[in-house]
Amino acid sequence: MNREILINVAYIAASILFILGLKMLGRQHTARRGNLLSSVGMLLAIVVTLLDRHVVNYTWIFAGLGIGTVAGVVCARLVKMTSMPEMVALLNGFGGLASLIVGAAEYLRLRAGTVSSETLVFTHGVVFAAIVIGGVTFNGSLYAFGKLAELLSGRAKLFRGQQILNGGMVLATLGAGVGFALSGDAGVVLVCFAVFTVLALALGWTLVMPIGGGDMPVVISMLNSLSGLAACAAGFVIENNVLIVAGCLVGTSGIILTAIMCKAMNRSLANVLFSGFGSVPPTAGGEAVGEAMEGELKPISAEETFSVLESARQVVVIPGYGMAVSQAQHVVRELAELLEANGAEVRFAIHPVAGRMPGHMNVLLAEAGVPYEQLVEMDAINPIMHQMDVAVVIGANDVVNPAAANDQASPIYGMPIIKAHEARIVICLKRGKGAGFSGVENHLFLMPNSRMLYGDAKATLSVVVAELKSLAAC
Repeated sequence: MNREILINVAYIAASILFILGLKMLGRQHTARRGNLLSSVGMLLAIVVTLLDRHVVNYTWIFAGLGIGTVAGVVCARLVKMTSMPEMVALLNGFGGLASLIVGAAEYLRLRAGTVSSETLVFTHGVVFAAIVIGGVTFNGSLYAFGKLAELLSGRAKLFRGQQILNGGMVLATLGAGVGFALSGDAGVVLVCFAVFTVLALALGWTLVMPIGGGDMPVVISMLNSLSGLAACAAGFVIENNVLIVAGCLVGTSGIILTAIMCKAMNRSLANVLFSGFGSVPPTAGGEAVGEAMEGELKPISAEETFSVLESARQVVVIPGYGMAVSQAQHVVRELAELLEANGAEVRFAIHPVAGRMPGHMNVLLAEAGVPYEQLVEMDAINPIMHQMDVAVVIGANDVVNPAAANDQASPIYGMPIIKAHEARIVICLKRGKGAGFSGVENHLFLMPNSRMLYGDAKATLSVVVAELKSLAAC
């Protein structure tokens, strides 16, 4: 068996490991094994690629491996779980940048050599795809990172003629791609290459600009899909089978997840990308456009919260980004354990788009050691929400906002929500009285059965935990 066959057999084995690992990631109790299996597949692919005869100089390869290893270890140890959305955005972006660089390097190699016209058309086509998709992914991910890190405003940015401008740039990019693939003139090819590279980078910025912060989980998922498609195109560029397979897996799974999250918000992908949701500023009275809010905010102290929870027998915790900001997940897990020891049944209701990236709340709660069995999906908790004595909403906003169900003028009308308002008592933990990340005021806060526990979630819940520990010690 010759060397090339052995390499391709190893690539097939690595691809099988990727597929099995991806399947395991679909279930919480097998996710860790799936991640490990995929990692083994990637290690196999890297080792086999390094043994490929096409590698003529290992100096830069080992330099890159060393720098990447150090950067990976530093990020893994220093980046907080609360900053995972920003980290994921950057990883998506750098994946796109890598594909762009591979495409550009292949173009420069082709300029220096002689290739048949039929091969050149195909190669230029995949180079175009790698650079355009990679460029859009890279700059789009940087913009998403800025919003997630709150370096940029989370509000959607709209201006007159924006969609026309974007449409024009897309058409110009495609036109430059056609000229790049079909023209036999080296000067024209170079100009087309420069045009679509610049336009791809510009489109990454302008396409994400009109998407509001409330839609960032969908954006992260979509950019992840694009990074996979860029990798697939790069695989065709360098004729690497395992890169093609891995890119297809990432691209397909990312778009499936994007569709699932759009369904969870009862919105189409086109609406998420082009509607400018969250761009309308609040009115002078502090309310977003929609039905007038009636009622008053009713504060509750941590001590009073303890009294309510101490007598509860059915408790549901609904986490949101506020839990991530305050890093309250460990205190929340401790609270749940103490409530169970006191005779209560505790569940964690997870909305598909809670937080700033897909599965954000699941990741935080798993990191804190919350048992998988206590995590309940929205469709499972809503039918029994009326049986809950207390619903504890920690930093969530849109995903529990009743306006989505009863206010046709609200921007989030029609979005499926966790029906926290149907519980007997709702305790909402919030830092202040402002609107959430998407800019929409929450009608839940003004409902008769709602109480507002103001302050840092970790600090206020620590007081409740201390009271429960004192009760248990008696």
